[in-house]
Amino acid sequence: MPKGYIIGHIKVTDPEGYPEYVRRDTPILESHGARFIVRGGTSETPEGEDMGRHVVIEFDSYDAARAAYNDPDYQEVADIRRRCADSTIILVEGT
Repeated sequence: MPKGYIIGHIKVTDPEGYPEYVRRDTPILESHGARFIVRGGTSETPEGEDMGRHVVIEFDSYDAARAAYNDPDYQEVADIRRRCADSTIILVEGT
């Protein structure tokens, strides 16, 4: 079965508020089987807009990734991210 991924490209606009999102989202996503592959770290953007922060989260399936993103507890915490950052979040099926 193909893996599922949540990919985030994030430009933090409130560096003091954003860590609360990271602290609170982790246990929720991990309860859905999340494995953080990329979470911040050094990056470069040779093409396109540099968002500054990149996150890749692997799940056992696309459905598991969707369930994690749509979890009401996660959506409540995601409001912190929405207040503290501009972001693009992508759900994708892998190979």
